[in-house]
Amino acid sequence: MKFTYKQELPTPEEIISALPLKDSLKKIKDQKLEEIKQIFTGESDKFLLLIGPCSADNEKAVLEYIGRLAKAQEKVKDKILIVPRIYTNKPRTTGEGYKGMVHQPNPEEDTDMQKGIIAIRSMHIKTIENFHMPAADEMLYPENYAYLADILAYVAIGARSVENQQHRLTSSGVNAPVGMKNPTSGDIAVMLNSIRAAQLPQRFIFRGYEVETTGNELAHGILRGAVDIHGVNIPNYHYEDLVYVYEEYMKRNLKNPALIIDCNHSNSGKKFAEQPRISMEIMHSRRYNPELKKMIKGLMIESYLEEGSQKIGENIYGKSITDPCLGWSATERLIYDIAEKMN
Repeated sequence: MKFTYKQELPTPEEIISALPLKDSLKKIKDQKLEEIKQIFTGESDKFLLLIGPCSADNEKAVLEYIGRLAKAQEKVKDKILIVPRIYTNKPRTTGEGYKGMVHQPNPEEDTDMQKGIIAIRSMHIKTIENFHMPAADEMLYPENYAYLADILAYVAIGARSVENQQHRLTSSGVNAPVGMKNPTSGDIAVMLNSIRAAQLPQRFIFRGYEVETTGNELAHGILRGAVDIHGVNIPNYHYEDLVYVYEEYMKRNLKNPALIIDCNHSNSGKKFAEQPRISMEIMHSRRYNPELKKMIKGLMIESYLEEGSQKIGENIYGKSITDPCLGWSATERLIYDIAEKMN
């Protein structure tokens, strides 16, 4: 076994210089970022919807989807803040086949990471330029974050990354809310320890430098369900689960206590059509319990133009090539239903 060094990639500084975020767009991003931060600090009582494809695989389809989100956002803007999911690093879980847009800007072509880096930054910029909607992305690889650091409005740390020290330390320097998922085992203590690490100032090695961070006081939890040793899904969105997590959260004196509930993954057993039902149950729990209402800041929904998922090579426009997603008509209806539950 050995490493083969194929090509030296551009630095984040070189990519940012070649594809800068114009001052007018930076102003839009900063304004939206401040609105999102105020939800997590409690200054705003708007509800956050982190919503979009499991994996952003096709720029044209992703932008069409976000255009539809933008129209829905206008109708619910007094109650809901929508942040589109543009997960550009998201691969198939096994590592076989598709590895995410940063690796494969075109799923049908061989890997070209330099083209991929340019493609993902360009798509994020177009989202702000065309729809005034800076997006969320998952920090699958901490070193890739630097290519989008000036653009993102929200960062998620996945269930398989939340125990990784480099993810925790890097999150402590992110200038946006960072959601830390519970691990696939479901151990809430792991998630809470990750949040604590991200909220504290840190010193570590990043991109070949010794760096210091101030800590990210807006690091928070994302509940996504779990899987037992037999592969059976264990949801953690039910009322009793939410109360338990709330109590454990409070014991640790973490800053800006906040939860996002992921309505897919192990909470739905990857049955994408269950997401509306799960959403409504969570909204009911919030209305019933004032403490949960204060703590649960939003939902994460996997959604795309077409419902379900497809295999590589099928080339169905706007249909997920990773996990199955809710289709647009059901998504639009869900957004309005959630807005009604905010009354």
